[in-house]
Amino acid sequence: MDKQIKKKYWTLKRIGTYAGISVLVIFIGYQFIFADRRSKLKIEKDKITISEVKRGEFKEFIPQTGTVEPARTVYLDAIEGGNIKRIVRESGAVLKEGDVILELTNLNREISVLDQESNLTQTVNRTRDTRLTITQNALRQEESLITIDNALATLKPKYERQKKLFEKNLIAKQDFEQTEADYQANLKRREITYKAYRLDSISRMQQIVQLDASEKKLLQSLNGVGKILDNLVIKAPIDGQLSTPHWEIGQAVTQGQRLGQVDLVGSYKVRVPIDELYLPKISEGLPSTTDFAGKTYRMLITYIYPTIQNGRFEVDMNFDGETPQGIRRGQSLRMRIELGQASEELLLPVGGFYKDTGGNWVFVMDGEGKAVKRDIKLGRKNSENFEVLEGLKPGDRVITSSYENFGNNEVLILD
Repeated sequence: MDKQIKKKYWTLKRIGTYAGISVLVIFIGYQFIFADRRSKLKIEKDKITISEVKRGEFKEFIPQTGTVEPARTVYLDAIEGGNIKRIVRESGAVLKEGDVILELTNLNREISVLDQESNLTQTVNRTRDTRLTITQNALRQEESLITIDNALATLKPKYERQKKLFEKNLIAKQDFEQTEADYQANLKRREITYKAYRLDSISRMQQIVQLDASEKKLLQSLNGVGKILDNLVIKAPIDGQLSTPHWEIGQAVTQGQRLGQVDLVGSYKVRVPIDELYLPKISEGLPSTTDFAGKTYRMLITYIYPTIQNGRFEVDMNFDGETPQGIRRGQSLRMRIELGQASEELLLPVGGFYKDTGGNWVFVMDGEGKAVKRDIKLGRKNSENFEVLEGLKPGDRVITSSYENFGNNEVLILD
């Protein structure tokens, strides 16, 4: 009789099936519990910029572009109008103070000046005639007093002698009375004349003071009128270089028209426009640096213009020490204006990442082939570095180029 053979439950096939299922379950469980489920993106390493976080000196400064101008400029404005009669110096000429640049002619103005001079001269002469009349009147009064005093000098002793003789009945009464009458009349006459002289003297002194003041003003006016024609001659107000538009003989010039300028040679300043955002931080004396011909020069803010136009204000900066050789008016200079004292800080180089993250997070290298998103906090910024406040430490390597193509991924895999 045949013996029944029991079929084995744990066959190799079944064991293999269960083992595969177990491995799959374990793998799925591992992936669910332990695997990195963060979104990833593969990028090419040679298309990104990686910068190292370091400690270093942080200077808060702003880069600006300024325009070179002469340290002093004096404008040539026509005080009197007219037509150009003669051109003595052309644009670009180096002048000394007082050098004639050009001459104008204005016939109507010249005739008017001559009339004014004539009228003023006549007025001055009348003033002098009045003073002469007052002086002559004073002299006549003094002469009258001298005549009276001279008569009294004769009559007084005569009167006194005859009085004694009359008291002794040695002369006739009629002779004595005549002498007495002459003497008393001259005394009275002197009293009246002197009183009039004294009153006239007070008035005369006031008149002379007024006449002197009036004559002084008239002479000043006469002198001023005489200088009007001097304004038809345009002269250099300072030593410097002349800058003018093109002139032609006979060209009409209106009163107040700008004819050009004279720039001080060899001394320059830089006019710098700055965004009004920085106005609270800008003050006179702030330093800055600029590079020219391979050399760095130091400058200081010397003047802040009070007006703001189109969201910007301007400052003047002068070179502190040596002035660059070869700079020219109108040339542009790039400069760095320091806004505060330097300090030791943790620094992250500036890059395109800031536009995409606002400085709130960055990708930090985790080994050589991976970068991980990390939250950070940045502080001040200059043209080279950010000040790191939180989230990074010295030696961290950060992707500082643009994140525009990284999307919302949290891990970058570098090929």
